Order: sequence, then structure tokens, then C-alpha cells
Amino acid sequence: MINKKLLFSAACAGMLFFGVCLITLGAVVPDLKDTYGISDLEAGTLFSILPFGVLTGSFIFGPVCDRFGYKFLLSISCVCMAIGLEGIAFAPTVLVLNSCVFLFGAGGGAINGATNALVADISHTNKGANLSLLGVFFGIGALGMPFILGLLQHHFRYTVICAATGIACVVLGALYAILSFPESKQQEKKTGIKNKYLLKESFLWLIAFFLFFQSSFEAIINNWTTTYLSSRIQLEKETALFGLSLFVTGMAVMRLLLGSIFRTAKKVRLFPLLFGLIALGILCFTAGNNFPSVATGLVLMGAGLAGGFPFMLGYLGSRYPSASGTVFSIALTVALTGNILINYSTGIIVQYYGVRHVATIAGTELVFMILLYLFIIKKLKP
Repeated sequence: MINKKLLFSAACAGMLFFGVCLITLGAVVPDLKDTYGISDLEAGTLFSILPFGVLTGSFIFGPVCDRFGYKFLLSISCVCMAIGLEGIAFAPTVLVLNSCVFLFGAGGGAINGATNALVADISHTNKGANLSLLGVFFGIGALGMPFILGLLQHHFRYTVICAATGIACVVLGALYAILSFPESKQQEKKTGIKNKYLLKESFLWLIAFFLFFQSSFEAIINNWTTTYLSSRIQLEKETALFGLSLFVTGMAVMRLLLGSIFRTAKKVRLFPLLFGLIALGILCFTAGNNFPSVATGLVLMGAGLAGGFPFMLGYLGSRYPSASGTVFSIALTVALTGNILINYSTGIIVQYYGVRHVATIAGTELVFMILLYLFIIKKLKP
């Protein structure tokens, strides 16, 4: 018998570990540089490998879940994350370390997609609200891992902390292996032919490209905020990092509100509010010449972006219930592609035209998100 509350809790645990996945590498890179004697260029290679791993996991999880169910995919993904963490802790060479980082990312990407699809499948109503609550645990993982490393770094080496986290991943994988999940939705061998028709669905592509800009917006804020704050208003690195944590906190708190107080509110009414928060946040971020105003902008941007992924994935889960894994896989793959491409392009723009244009890029992305949303709303109308 399927216990939906238990499955939701297990999905939240998986999302928490995905948050840990995305933040761990950046948190331990200084230690890795000391351990392996790698240069900044080689460290940059690690940062490039991780998103490609996440992209790979996001690409494969959907068809696998729809064809074979969630149990196998989630269990194997936890093992991949565990191997990756143990490799980050104990890899004998840089080559092995690179391979482990890829496995780490692939497992995390698959868990991210599969847990979202699972929650959408077990939520017959309020899919967006439940996906928002799920997203809160991503924030907890992303904020919690640096805190744990900072708290324990004077007592344990990073290797011990990463290894212990890897063991926790194995425990989660074992839990997935014994839980009862919904049956696979596509047990026929001709599912590949049926899935080809999904590629012609304009509604799917509108949402995928909305998430393309949403994901890249989040990426440029995560990756360029510290540089922006350090150069524009001469903040110290520690203060700039605190400002970045406010962005994640704003997103996590708003997702908690969207999954509770605003649980039954119509998304059509919430999106204009969210877009308004983003616009106001960009204004504070750009015009502010002191930390309080810029910090306010970061919180507002995080809060405004909170509804993008859960609400849009909720729309997909409702429109394509028999292929939710596959459509989530397509949408998340497009989103992560945007993350990589726009982030790379931002680096070029910053190098030649200055870091102030981070806000310009963010504003441009908001315009595209609003335009795509208007087309999506038209498709939602009967």
C-alpha cells in the first residue's frame, strides 16, 4: 500500500540532499586545492563538470521513471551521490576526483527531477503548493551544508564530513529501496513512439523556456552576487557571502508561504505579485549603494523567483499525468542548458563590459519570463 505522506517525506529528504549536492563542491574547493595541489583553472574544471553531471541526470531520469517506476532510479541515484561524496573525500587522483564529481552531479540531477515528478504524481490537487514545500528542502540543504562545514571544520576535516554525508545518502537509498511507489505509468514497449508526440507540444516548450530563463536568472545571482557586491559597493567577502545567503533564504521562505498560507490561491493571481517582487528586487539591487538596500533586493528577487519551478512543473504534471517524468526531464534539461549558456555568456559580458551588467541581464530575463508566461496563460484557458 502506498503511503503518500511517507513518500512526500522521502522526496523532501532527497531534495535536501540535492541542495547539499549543488553547494558542497564550492564549499570544499579550497580544501581540494590544498589536498591535490590543483590550480584555479583545474578547480574551474570541477565547477564545469558538476553542471554537466546534473544535466545528464536531469536528461535520463524522466523516461526511466515513466518506464520502470521511481524505486530503481532513486535508489541508484543515491548510490551515485554517495560514490561522488566518498570520491570528493578520498579520491587518489584528480582524474578520479573529476569522475566522482560527475557521478555526484548526475545522481543529484536525477534525484531533483524524480522527487519533483513523484510529488506531482501523488498530489491530485495543489500540485504547485506541494512542489513549493518540496523546494523548501532544497534551500535547507543549500544553506545547511556550508553551516555544517563551518561549524565542524575545527573538529573534523572536510573528508570526514563528506564521507559521513555519503553514508547518509546510502541510508536514503536503502529507504527508497523498501518503500512502495506508484507503478510505472508506461509499461508498454512503444512508449518511445508516444513520447515523440510530446516534442510537438507547444505548451511543454513554452514552460521549458520559461524555466530556461528562470534557471539562468538564479544562476547569475548565485554565481555573480559576491563579485558584484565586492566591486560595486566594496563589501568584504564574508558580508557578500551573507548577502547571497539572503537570496536563498528569501526563496525558501516564500516557497514555505506558497505551500501553506497561499496554498489554495490561484496561480494566475500570484504570478503578477511574484514578477513585481523580482522587478522591485532588481531595482533595489541596481540602485542601492549600501548593503541594506542591496540585501533587500536579494531577498525580494529570491522571493519572486520562488514560484517559478514549482508552479510551472505543477502545470506540466497536471497537463501530462501519464508522462510526467518525461516532460519534467525535458523541461529541466532545457532549464539547465539555459543555466550553463547564460551563465557563460554573463562571464563574457562581465569581462568586457563590467559586473554592473549582471543586473541588466537579470532584467532582460525577467522580460522574457513575463512574455512567456502570457503565452502560457493563454494555453491554460479552456
